[in-house]
Amino acid sequence: MSVEQPLWQALTAYRVLTLLYALGLCVYSFDDYDHPIGAVVYMAVLTLWTALTFRMVASAERCTRRFLVGDLGIAVTGILLTPLVDSHDRIAEGTPTLPSIWTMGAVLGFAIKGGWRWGASASTVVCAANVIERGGFAQDTVHMLSLVWVASVGIGYVIEVARASERTLARALRIEAATRERERLARDIHDSVLQVLAMVQRRGAAIGGEAAELGRMAGEQEIALRTLVSTGLVARPRTGEGTEAAADRGALPDAADPDADDPPVPPCPPDPERSDGGPCDLRALLAPHAGSRVTFSEPGAPVLLPAGVAGELAAAVGASLDNVRVHAGEDAHAWILLEDEPGAVMVTVRDDGPGIPEGRLADAEAEGRLGVALSIRGRLRDLGGTAEWISAPGQGTEVELTVPKASAKKAKQKGEAAR
Repeated sequence: MSVEQPLWQALTAYRVLTLLYALGLCVYSFDDYDHPIGAVVYMAVLTLWTALTFRMVASAERCTRRFLVGDLGIAVTGILLTPLVDSHDRIAEGTPTLPSIWTMGAVLGFAIKGGWRWGASASTVVCAANVIERGGFAQDTVHMLSLVWVASVGIGYVIEVARASERTLARALRIEAATRERERLARDIHDSVLQVLAMVQRRGAAIGGEAAELGRMAGEQEIALRTLVSTGLVARPRTGEGTEAAADRGALPDAADPDADDPPVPPCPPDPERSDGGPCDLRALLAPHAGSRVTFSEPGAPVLLPAGVAGELAAAVGASLDNVRVHAGEDAHAWILLEDEPGAVMVTVRDDGPGIPEGRLADAEAEGRLGVALSIRGRLRDLGGTAEWISAPGQGTEVELTVPKASAKKAKQKGEAAR
């Protein structure tokens, strides 16, 4: 619902209440009018108009400019007819006009529809009609008209600010949705295409000959694709020397070794009896990582998470182990610790490698190496969790991946709603 919709609903109620008030004044002053029949005729027209146009002020789409002009015309006509119906003495005493405060509804309609400029224009017309009806400026008239003008301008300004805020919020939500989708695609690219290109580049350089040229081209495409993923702009292809230099720079937080003998992380096995895949034991996804250089410690009871959440968390663990293999070396040892706490599931990946120099992760992300930024931290952020790195040169690296169970439940509900 639009932020201004409650104002239209309030205006609808205001028109009805002020009509009842105007009818009550007419009945109360019936014997005091010089021409009471004229007052009755106008009030009948005003009542019929309000009834027939009741739905016109229910929303901005129905409240057209033609209706607003007609509504203001009914109000101004009633003001100008007052001297023909009522006596001069009563008018001089400050007796309300025939439409009375119903007129303010017509002015507010302009303010809500078109902002403070429309409101100021409509209130100016009403002020002019009241001055003509009173035959000049009186103190009470000036006070009343000042309030009408200030109220209409103020409400119109608030409406403009609310609309601008609504547009800004909608634009921010679109940007956020596009960014999340881009990060999701970037993670998929990082976990597949970029790793294959990196493997082709290294193998081609090792074999030499025509394969080296193929490796050089694969390296150029890897750099271009990383640039596209990280910035949305494709950089100019680098020369062979530049590509080889990039390959020789060493530790890169997101590179993976396709030749590693550890088995890949399997997808979360769905439960055939459940249309949504059912809960998944995270231990079954992390156990295949255990090997001669990876120690896996798990609780004795199943660690159940929604299938999609468990698969994303396992993929983040796999990306962390890829970094261990690349940066800590083939002889490095890694430990995976799975903890099932009351409010969250935590997976800790620790290695005995050389550690990560301070600022290296930020530099890698700036260079377009998005393994940590997307494959690990991005996944955990989408799950409502966190990814923390604890590292010091010469003391290894520890990655703590935490997913609150409440966030996992919300992610499952969101997935079910999307289906």
